[in-house]
Amino acid sequence: MNNLLADTHTLARDATRATYRGRSPRGPLPGARVHHGYFAEIPVMSQPEFAAVSAAFEEPFVGITTDGTLVPGLFSGSAAGAPTDAIAAAAHEFLDSLDQPDQRRFAEQPFDSPYRRRWINAFYHWMPPGLYLDDAGVRQREAAMRVVQASMSPSGFAEVRAAMRSNQALGDFINYWKDTLREYAYVFTIFGEPSTETPWMWQLMGHHVDLHCTIVGDRISLTPQFLATEMAEVDHGPDAGTKLFAEQEQRALAFTATLTPAQRQTAVLYPSMLSKDLPAELGRPTNGRHRAGAGQDNLVLPLEGLRASELSGDQREALLALLDMYLSRWPDGHRERERALVVEHLDETYFAWIGDTASAPFYYKLHSPVILIEFDHHPGIFLDNDEPEPFHVHTIVRTPNGGDYGFGLLRRP
Repeated sequence: MNNLLADTHTLARDATRATYRGRSPRGPLPGARVHHGYFAEIPVMSQPEFAAVSAAFEEPFVGITTDGTLVPGLFSGSAAGAPTDAIAAAAHEFLDSLDQPDQRRFAEQPFDSPYRRRWINAFYHWMPPGLYLDDAGVRQREAAMRVVQASMSPSGFAEVRAAMRSNQALGDFINYWKDTLREYAYVFTIFGEPSTETPWMWQLMGHHVDLHCTIVGDRISLTPQFLATEMAEVDHGPDAGTKLFAEQEQRALAFTATLTPAQRQTAVLYPSMLSKDLPAELGRPTNGRHRAGAGQDNLVLPLEGLRASELSGDQREALLALLDMYLSRWPDGHRERERALVVEHLDETYFAWIGDTASAPFYYKLHSPVILIEFDHHPGIFLDNDEPEPFHVHTIVRTPNGGDYGFGLLRRP
């Protein structure tokens, strides 16, 4: 016991020595126990929120809508897609790399498994199937990441890897939960049989990285996406100098700089990011202002803000430049089709903002019938800032009207 107290005191003393952007580690959360990415004991204050997420997993899937009703015919286009055989081949190589019977039994699940829609940005509070990459061998980890790489653009894959490595950098800095805040503290799962004929999906899930890629023939769905970091610029260790989400931030500020005073008044929902100035539902420490996170597959989210049909030509180009920062995550061949669909509905796209339009921190949302994007600067979870700071960033990409998890592709005639 004396050794345990001494270790605790040493940890607390070490945590105060260094700061990141003037912020110190909070220290272990009271009542929390996290082991290998699994939330074995959830703090009392967080239990209702986690319970709500679990309950939402049991709801039949509808999709995110503006009023509870799906807009029909959005994903029924007949144009050809792009090759997906490389993704399927990479998935088979991953499955073939699993040399222990229990690894394959859990890593490959039925396509209709309820776990296909179960994910959370925080540490998961259920025991998921799949391969926990930090426990896998190097060959298996690399094989799993090659599936992700085959499914995304080079820049999109680089974002994923940077977010994973920033998880490790955060753990190294705060110096606790070091078996969990790690580069490969993620579960990778294949749902269905990888093929270009029958539908299947892969999922990468863990802290600040949640990706779902559904393959239906020659088409892919790459939503939901959740990429985030609490260390947006790594300034120590092997990844020092790495910056995450800087372009998504700068292009948003560049777009708001084009707005007229009247347009800005329409776009800005709240001029302050401070929790005291916002409704309680927009100031939660875990979700911040974003609405479309885990457990929100059936979210009813009305359109709000500035409609793109009210923009000038130059303003529309600036808005598309911002959209492209997210669309660029799709691989060649699929990205062009996804962008064409977004452009087709550009006049129906709404832009909303919270905070100062000239500087961070802020929140913004792009919402159309076929894409929902959220960007949020967050308060600290592992660092001790109680209000949003630019170094803690969450980004979400969803396909409204039932398009997430490939359901839109599956409904095509």
